[in-house]
Amino acid sequence: MSGEIAAVGTAMFFAMGSTFFTLAGRRAGAIVVNRSRLLMATLLALGIHWITRGTPLPPALSWEAWGWLALSGVIGLAIGDSLLFRAFVAIGPAKTMLIFALAPAIAALFSWIFLGEALTFLEMAGMATTLIGIAWVVMSPEQHASERARSAYRLGVMFAVGGTVGQAIGLVTAKSGLTEGAMPQEANVIRLMAAATSVWVLTVALGETKRVLAMWSNDVRATAFTALGSVFGPVAGVWLSLVAIDRASIGVASTLMSLTPLFLIPVSRLVFRETITLRAVVGTLVALAGVVLLLQ
Repeated sequence: MSGEIAAVGTAMFFAMGSTFFTLAGRRAGAIVVNRSRLLMATLLALGIHWITRGTPLPPALSWEAWGWLALSGVIGLAIGDSLLFRAFVAIGPAKTMLIFALAPAIAALFSWIFLGEALTFLEMAGMATTLIGIAWVVMSPEQHASERARSAYRLGVMFAVGGTVGQAIGLVTAKSGLTEGAMPQEANVIRLMAAATSVWVLTVALGETKRVLAMWSNDVRATAFTALGSVFGPVAGVWLSLVAIDRASIGVASTLMSLTPLFLIPVSRLVFRETITLRAVVGTLVALAGVVLLLQ
């Protein structure tokens, strides 16, 4: 059962990572946290690759593999995660990660359009069920009485949807890189390097390096939260997901890894003091049932 245990651990680690990133983002801003996270995660991933493979950089791969994986990192990790982080701050990690449950459905849809992979009836039913469950939760009117609050909430939902689409496109392009011969650990290092490089080139060009350095020097808690989120999310979480896929069937592993929104319900209540309604619980369970159908 090591693969199944690793899959559940992945879901828990992603829940912890998104919680730490939300805490950091509410203190220092989503953009600063995303820039810091990508740098920290890249350095950690390079170090782990060096320890386990004897070299910090992946071995010689084709230009096609590097190109697809680099594109995947920029779209999925740089752009997609930047939007997700803004959603964490705006609507909280629970609703953000619930919307993120659409990523497999959107990835399957893009794979059908661009890679020619056929969609079965169960996959289409899973997409519809997931969408219904998510819509049931995010369209809930409670706690958003004022027009300003409703506007901020809608913007947060848009950020989450945009981030999810970015992650889905990142998955599709990463798959193209993997088919060119890259191993999962190598692919993760290349994606992180590309994402961090693109974000930091833009940061330097815009003259905003001081904003990031200010968080590191002036806000120890935000920096610590970002570091912890980097460890639990893109480093340990991704590593556990690879273990899960290696030691269990992809369908079982992916289904168990999609439990993150369920773990975030008590976190939202205990850490962020959000009111957990029956509607939120039922909608989350319906969305997860759709993910199960999608991954059959």
